[in-house]
Amino acid sequence: MMVERKGLYEIIYEMVKRIPKGKVATYGQIARLCGLREHARLVGYALHNLKPTSDVPWQRVINSKGMISLPSQTGAYERQKKLLEKEGVVFKKKKIDLAKYGAGPSLSKAGSAHR
Repeated sequence: MMVERKGLYEIIYEMVKRIPKGKVATYGQIARLCGLREHARLVGYALHNLKPTSDVPWQRVINSKGMISLPSQTGAYERQKKLLEKEGVVFKKKKIDLAKYGAGPSLSKAGSAHR
């Protein structure tokens, strides 16, 4: 099971790497594109398990409400917010306009390793 989960994490990481700078995707969107319907939480678990030295742009994954899922009182929330702002993503009352900043069609199902 651990090997299987590790393989799924790698699939998730590859999809997250496809999110363009200045854009975001939701946990559910990443799950669907990886062929993991209804497993948005698995995307969160995978990102939580990244090593600090990872090149996966974890900050570009947010919740379906257009918000950062980390508690706003934490340093991790502020770090994610600052990284996104540095890429040009604008927040309005803690929310990101998914119509404007969502990766949308730029993330293609082509190349999905798990369907």
